[in-house]
Amino acid sequence: MTALLELKNLGVTYRTGGGDVPAVRGVDLRLDAGGTLGVAGESGSGKSTVAMSVLRLLPRSAKITGEVLLEGEDVNEMRWGRLRAVRWAEASVVFQGAMHALNPVRRVGEQIAEPIRLHAPEGKTPSEAQVRARVTELLEQVDLPRSRAGAYPHELSGGQKQRVMIAMALACEPRLVIADEPTTALDVIVQAQVLSVLSKLVAERGIGLVMISHDLSVLAATCERIAVMYDGELVEERPSAELMSSPRHEHSKALAAAFPTVGDPVSRYAPATATPLPPEPEERAGSEEDAPLLAAENLHVTFRDRKGKRIHAVDGVHLEVRRDEIVALVGQSGSGKTTLARTLLGLQKPDSGTVRYAGKPVPSGGAGLRAYRREVQLVLQDPTSALNPAHTVYEAVAEGPRIHGLPNERDIVLSALESAELRPPEKYLGRLPHELSGGQRQRVVIAGALALEPSLLLADEPVASLDASVRGEILALLLRLRRRLGLSALVITHDLGLAWNIADRVAVMFRGELVETGTVEQVLLDPRHEYTKSLLAALPGGTAQRTAADR
Repeated sequence: MTALLELKNLGVTYRTGGGDVPAVRGVDLRLDAGGTLGVAGESGSGKSTVAMSVLRLLPRSAKITGEVLLEGEDVNEMRWGRLRAVRWAEASVVFQGAMHALNPVRRVGEQIAEPIRLHAPEGKTPSEAQVRARVTELLEQVDLPRSRAGAYPHELSGGQKQRVMIAMALACEPRLVIADEPTTALDVIVQAQVLSVLSKLVAERGIGLVMISHDLSVLAATCERIAVMYDGELVEERPSAELMSSPRHEHSKALAAAFPTVGDPVSRYAPATATPLPPEPEERAGSEEDAPLLAAENLHVTFRDRKGKRIHAVDGVHLEVRRDEIVALVGQSGSGKTTLARTLLGLQKPDSGTVRYAGKPVPSGGAGLRAYRREVQLVLQDPTSALNPAHTVYEAVAEGPRIHGLPNERDIVLSALESAELRPPEKYLGRLPHELSGGQRQRVVIAGALALEPSLLLADEPVASLDASVRGEILALLLRLRRRLGLSALVITHDLGLAWNIADRVAVMFRGELVETGTVEQVLLDPRHEYTKSLLAALPGGTAQRTAADR
């Protein structure tokens, strides 16, 4: 039986100014019709290069060797006209980063309709009525209302944009869909919805699915088999359940360990890191009797939408962060987490309520607010956007001390880089952001915050855009900073595994309200609120308790 997709000894080399760079070497993969295959690996492993080679979507600098057989036909031997006919109609791609893949100035219905018009069979050009009907049908297939066809991308949530990308990929009824990181940076509820849509389409339509991800639990929830890539080579391929339960290759083990199972005692206070963690101090600085370091008291923040309707972004929130503790603020996109963070930092004025630091109300302006912001520092979600591409590491870290007029600037920068574990710090001073890896860029952002010797870090999704192993190292850094320096942190996240890995307490936010607060064990192992239960139920890898119950 002819495979839907078969790669035979696939190799890809990129021509660069410094010579040829082999990106993929000797990859053999097979996918039958109606099958599902996950390809896992970190940035630079070659997984996206493999995916893009299937439809010859690689840049001109790429040289492909071996065979890429689509239903027995070698894609590398196809003429342009045949290749154009194959794209979308026989195989399509759900590209990574829906916000960047969609045209921001065109309505999503028009973008879904484009491949329907361009790739219609000869002599069968559809009428406008047929196109509109097909767009409506596609939106319904991905669980979006037909009214969304008239929306622009910025008017949709992250999950809705990702579903539009899936609808586009299905527009011409292909037999093969390649999904490149379709759930990256989505919260667990939306991630579960997107995975459900893909699984339903595979089951109902019998399409073949190749999914690319660095998250093994996501692949295991959707795919029958998983292939792991490392340094351009395929190092392991096995049925999903087998690979998840007993990975053989060291890189497979590292990927599995990077995303802990909530409830697993082995991963409690134990992020995946190559550097041993320091022991817990015998005495912690904060206690329940002490006044909280940072507190929100009955905080309310409202906005108005286009129609003038009042939106309660933060609705009567009470939250405390004590000295020497990490609090995880969890909730899905749109729950009000970031608005609350902006209000705590003094970047958003509350309608009512009070923010207190060390027992005193935070000033609304002037020197008092400036002094407060030195004590509470922000670590942004995306290090690439947070850093000025024209500024060296030294300039990025020195900005805060300069604004606050601190002496001994160079010593402060070197000390901050050392605390952020960029060693030796002198090696990094003259580097620009593009010369650093993703993890190194995030460490520079953290160093910029540490340069002012704050008492508390407010970290907004600090590992959402990072690879699996890098994620563990950054989480370990935050835990080390607490244990060594007594540094408190409020970590905003949609990742419950992060909370289980490093947090002392958890606060769950839903529609502007804190619906549940307590220790990590209380909230994640014995949830009281239905929303907390739904977050745990949406985890692709489940929880330790659920896994044990299923056995």
